[in-house]
Amino acid sequence: MSAAARTPDAQGKPRRAASIAARLFGSAALWTLAALLIGGVTLSSYYTRSVERSFDQRLHVYLKTLVGALADGGFDKDDPGSFGEPRFELPLSGWYWQVTRLDRDPPEATTSKSLFEEQLPRLADLGVEETLVGTREGYALGPENQRLRVVERIIDLGQDGRFLISIGGQANEIDDDIKNFNAALLVSFLLLGLGLVATTGFQVRFGLRPLVHLRAQLAEVRAGGRSRLEGSFPEEIAPLAVELNALLDSNREIVERARTHVGNLAHGLKTPLSVIANEADAGEGAFADKVREQAQVMRRQIDHHLERARLSAGVAFAGEATPAKPVVEALVRTMQKIHRDRDLTVEAHVSDEQLRFRGERQDLDEIVGNLVDNACKWAAGRVTVTVEPAPAPVVGGARLLKVAVDDDGPGLTEEQRIAALARGKRLDETKPGSGLGLAIVGDLTRLYGGRFELERSKLGGLRCAVTLPAL
Repeated sequence: MSAAARTPDAQGKPRRAASIAARLFGSAALWTLAALLIGGVTLSSYYTRSVERSFDQRLHVYLKTLVGALADGGFDKDDPGSFGEPRFELPLSGWYWQVTRLDRDPPEATTSKSLFEEQLPRLADLGVEETLVGTREGYALGPENQRLRVVERIIDLGQDGRFLISIGGQANEIDDDIKNFNAALLVSFLLLGLGLVATTGFQVRFGLRPLVHLRAQLAEVRAGGRSRLEGSFPEEIAPLAVELNALLDSNREIVERARTHVGNLAHGLKTPLSVIANEADAGEGAFADKVREQAQVMRRQIDHHLERARLSAGVAFAGEATPAKPVVEALVRTMQKIHRDRDLTVEAHVSDEQLRFRGERQDLDEIVGNLVDNACKWAAGRVTVTVEPAPAPVVGGARLLKVAVDDDGPGLTEEQRIAALARGKRLDETKPGSGLGLAIVGDLTRLYGGRFELERSKLGGLRCAVTLPAL
């Protein structure tokens, strides 16, 4: 699962943590490789001991043969023979025997012809411990620094003498056997490890597939493709899906409740306020003028807070998607009818008919409607509405759309553009309106995480541009 867990950092911003898939795969792969390593070392050690025991058994056969020859008097130190191993006859062949009589001073040593006037070292002098059966087994350096595996034993024949019998064989045979085994073991375990890691990766992807499915459905909810999570989920994820559906339903209910309250409040306040204003209009004098003035202030404040509440409620639920082209074209036709007496030309240019606003239609109506209405009030004869995709602020960012409304009116200076965004600020009292239009556009755009800018238009007047989330 390409989705990552997030935790807040010290500044309260989301911080990406390791994904569940990476944790599962990493831990499983680590333990698999550790188990293979331990198993490989264990097998290699066991095989090494097994090869050494097998080699020692061969040496013990020659040792017993020498002991038998000494015991029955068949040992001839002048011509002892090869004891069935021709390499005992070949000089420096790597296979040697040596019989040392210990009850004489200095000890007398009889060796195989292969030693070629050399002698085998004593394992006792090298610190090798004696086994339970009275033998010593170990490694030593022989003639020409040959590495030997040596077995020795002391035999006491009473009056016939006390002897130290040593048998040595070239350790290269052991080393080569172990090396070949370790090479085969390494290749086998590497292939096994790769297979297990690949299997682990498949299991992780297969096991987390329901989460990928859940994420895809949530993306569709956010994009407006569906309103709830549907389908069957594993028992570990099903409670999460149920809670998410409950949260979506609760959010939808909160939005509807907020809209209802806004409507009720608007109806409850505007009617008495209209009565007060009408009564003030019927009167004359400073008192009536003051009442009319304050009624107008109250109306603006009510419009301000009711619109703010409606906008907040409108973006509270993610899951709506509105095609931009029908909304813009409908508003253009409406504005042409409203201002037909001024002979205005209002045009719409939508570059991508599939472009959709990620939000509710009434919010897009509110944004574009206020902008077009404001442009029509000030335009000399032409208003254009352009809708096109906008580049994302970062690589891989969410898709955006840009709505730009241009007019050929007098335009605004930089200071006037800043002042125009102030809520209720009217630069020309001769024009109808409450002065809330552009401020409402700015509030609603910010609630959707967009951007609102006032610029100089190529038509000579004002250019109002908003950037909004899109699909």
